[in-house]
Amino acid sequence: MDVTWQPKAYKNYKYLVKDPDLLGGSLAIRGTRLPVWMILEGLGNGMTLDDFEESFGGFPKEALPEIFQAAKELVEQSDNVAA
Repeated sequence: MDVTWQPKAYKNYKYLVKDPDLLGGSLAIRGTRLPVWMILEGLGNGMTLDDFEESFGGFPKEALPEIFQAAKELVEQSDNVAA
């Protein structure tokens, strides 16, 4: 296993990555194996950031604004395609 491998950054985000070699290319949190969809789903179901930290140690709470920004961009992109 190559310990120097780093997943590809998603756009210019610090905490978000999107790499076909990590979680099949799902948008994920850098340094974890947590896909963004799981974070959004958990928050939608009432989980707190402390719940994520307890369940998935190492979750960077600072990533939350980027998660919401990327979700917003993806929704806007989807809306523009559907229009």
